[in-house]
Amino acid sequence: MGKPTGFLEYDRRDRRYEPAADRVVHYREFIVPLSDGELSTQGARCMDCGIPFCHQGCPVNNLIPDWNDLVYKSDWQSAIEVLHSTNNFPEFTGRICPAPCETSCTLNIDDKPVAIKTIECAIVDKAWEQGWIKPQVPERRTGKRVAIVGSGPAGLACAQQLARAGHQVSVYEKADRIGGLLRYGIPDFKLSKKLIDRRQSQMRTEGVEFHTHAHVGVTIPIATLRADYDALVLAGGCEQPRDLPIPGRELQGIHFAMDFLTRNSKRVQGSYVAEDDFISAHGKRVLVIGGGDTGSDCIGTSNRHGAKSVTQIEILDKPPVKEDKGLTWPDWPNKLRTSSSQEEGCDRHWNVLTKAFVGDDQGRVKAVKYCLVRWDKDAQGRWQMSEVPGSEAEFQVDLVLLAMGFVHPVHDGMLDALKAEAGLELDPRGNVKAPTEGAEAYLTSIPGVFGAGDMRRGQSLVVWAIREGRQCARAVDEWLMGRSDLPR
Repeated sequence: MGKPTGFLEYDRRDRRYEPAADRVVHYREFIVPLSDGELSTQGARCMDCGIPFCHQGCPVNNLIPDWNDLVYKSDWQSAIEVLHSTNNFPEFTGRICPAPCETSCTLNIDDKPVAIKTIECAIVDKAWEQGWIKPQVPERRTGKRVAIVGSGPAGLACAQQLARAGHQVSVYEKADRIGGLLRYGIPDFKLSKKLIDRRQSQMRTEGVEFHTHAHVGVTIPIATLRADYDALVLAGGCEQPRDLPIPGRELQGIHFAMDFLTRNSKRVQGSYVAEDDFISAHGKRVLVIGGGDTGSDCIGTSNRHGAKSVTQIEILDKPPVKEDKGLTWPDWPNKLRTSSSQEEGCDRHWNVLTKAFVGDDQGRVKAVKYCLVRWDKDAQGRWQMSEVPGSEAEFQVDLVLLAMGFVHPVHDGMLDALKAEAGLELDPRGNVKAPTEGAEAYLTSIPGVFGAGDMRRGQSLVVWAIREGRQCARAVDEWLMGRSDLPR
């Protein structure tokens, strides 16, 4: 694969970013791509490792060595065909996936994996530029109708696959535009929304119908969809945020991260957001509680607002700077990672437990009381948290953003209605219960109703959503037709 000695001859090179001082004044993507020649060289680094562990690291099982070799040989058109055989939307994953494939790369044993994510993104971007990506309109129609609730990556992947199989597919989205978390949850500087619009146009030509402002379970009864369609796919995502019920939670200036991000993204994309409803970080001391990707998006957005300062706290231990490869490779390791948003300006702290919010005379948050914690294993080997005596303190804040993840899908409306009307089963975590293997793959407890993506598996990655959408499409096709030619 690639050049047999390429990994010995060429050093790893990756995309660069615009300088932080330049990029924080706009919401455009700021990646500086590699040239075609540089990409060919990076493809040459893919070694003939015998067992391509990158396959198991990638949730959609991308054929990574194959398209690395094709890029090395400058056969870009064949590369996009191979890439699309496993991934409907590589322009999304090539930008926002954390690249577990690179973690699993054999060359990551010495911290120099192939620049897989960069090559993937370059393949699909070139394919769009050259006009190689065309709508795939089915030669025949089956006459079967499928409704998909949710237009995030799981819903879109499922819809595209089913439309190409010849089914009449309708996607229902409660927001005003298609994309789900891709549209309003992920900031524009990480993912240009033109990419979503372009795929939506392609899918329309393939026969997919999109319905926006269509809140199933609220403005559209779920019973109507069950009656009008032959199959129904629940792909609405995992949107119930984890709250922080401590003293002072009711104070003004404390918001869930997604409320902050969504309002900002709508303004950036030209939608009207009233001044009273907009959440601004301009000139404020911002505290982000939670150390994940959503927290990083809050940091990048706050810096673009012109925040006075941004602080991020995490209750867990600070991860090691370098993992023990002998213990972790080829699996995803716990290690210190710094996002592009954190590089732009952020004060990060670990082992911090938020105890209470303190308000001023107007009912607005002005400070946070906290203490430090430590984590130790008990006799059974389970991690237990304890407060560090004498570590109590507080610091001043003007805006608090809760970015502590999501616990399960929103139950009010659609899921509660399905539970009451048809006995929909949820798993112990509150997600839609559906297996992923066997004859009833992705089928819920209700015949003809399927579940996929974060609504089924819980909060996860875009690449996992695409995988589940594709696999669910095959399951629906088999259920409707008795067989399926769609890839799993």
